Amino acid sequence: MSPSKIMLMSDPKVAAVPVEECGERLVDVRHGGALLVDTRAQDAEDAFARLREGVLARLLHAQTLLPDGLRLLFVEGYRPPWLQRGYFEEYEGQLQALHPTWPAERVHAAASRYVSPPEIAPHSAGSAVDLTLADADGRELDLGTRMNADPEESEGACYTDADNISALARHNRKILGAALEEAGLVNYPTEWWHWSYGDRYWALATSAPHALYGEVGSGR
Repeated sequence: MSPSKIMLMSDPKVAAVPVEECGERLVDVRHGGALLVDTRAQDAEDAFARLREGVLARLLHAQTLLPDGLRLLFVEGYRPPWLQRGYFEEYEGQLQALHPTWPAERVHAAASRYVSPPEIAPHSAGSAVDLTLADADGRELDLGTRMNADPEESEGACYTDADNISALARHNRKILGAALEEAGLVNYPTEWWHWSYGDRYWALATSAPHALYGEVGSGR
């Protein structure tokens, strides 16, 4: 997919999607031990390990669809609104410093390639997950970039359909994507690791009439 054709989180169409909160609770993905959980994004309150029940169920289903010897490696789920806001504002500041002539609207849109605007962020709804693939021994596979590599650092290789990655990394991305799509999740095309279900972006991508999950928590 051409970068110019990607619908960004900052697109007004995303914010315009109505939310009919279903009330599903957040659950800890570590319970039961079915998923490999990485701690690189762990926070003091362990919010990172929580997801809506329906999203976790779909991840567990996706894992059963993977080839033998492969597992999902969960990195981050729920992100409190205050933390999401901090991430977004920090990246906006970095972009503004790199491009001082850009108007605020362009900076905002560019920032949304990498961090969702806090007012519509899927992570803050407990509906998004950052994850990758691992082998049977828990070793992370090559998917072309490190997790959470931004577009500037990776020269665009963080985009799911990037062509500046190896054949092996492209193959591994296809394996991950096929399982998650079959389980009903959608990808944010600027981040190969970001998948979601039930949020506004998912609703727009799947033509659902409304999102199922809204923001959890009021923030600090």
